[in-house]
Amino acid sequence: MHDIEPYYRWRGKYISAHDERSPFYGRTYSEFTFSNKVYNYFIHPQWDEFGSDTLYLKVIYADYDEAFAIIELIGEWNDALSNDIMYLKREVVDRMSDQGIYKYIMVCENVLNFHGSDDCYYEEWYEDVVEEGGWICFVNTLPHVKEEMKDTQLHQFVNFGDAFNDINWRPHKPKLFFKAMDALVHGELQRYLPEEL
Repeated sequence: MHDIEPYYRWRGKYISAHDERSPFYGRTYSEFTFSNKVYNYFIHPQWDEFGSDTLYLKVIYADYDEAFAIIELIGEWNDALSNDIMYLKREVVDRMSDQGIYKYIMVCENVLNFHGSDDCYYEEWYEDVVEEGGWICFVNTLPHVKEEMKDTQLHQFVNFGDAFNDINWRPHKPKLFFKAMDALVHGELQRYLPEEL
């Protein structure tokens, strides 16, 4: 797991540690000291911690004019034992929403497990963003993660599932990725097709 880095090809366009409006502004990173773990495996030091013991993230792009952020996640998302959604909502999302971010693309392909609890924080997150014309989508969830999220009734508040899976987002510029997800959320695309971008 220590070889899995947050996506870095957009660093010429955005670095959260250099963004004064980011919750991670001013953070410094070591390329050689590994301290954070998931399942007793060290993870790459570029991932940001935000209060969870098992889930880490990286804001890989934020655009305040268009009010969106792309956030990549890694680890185990555990609301049942450690209330990870509370930490995500309070320490990251609320602070970004205060800066005008209302559309969230959460890249979940490295979320290895999801353990749901109640949906209160998801409902609150949804209500916060929908008032501003925003939305939340989880992209590329693993099949068992998607099923657990569905069992927890998250589909009432978050866009995820087959239409949001198998998306080859890395070759594209962040604004193009966002526009495709915005169209998908609003039903303007039947299916995201990478070759059409």
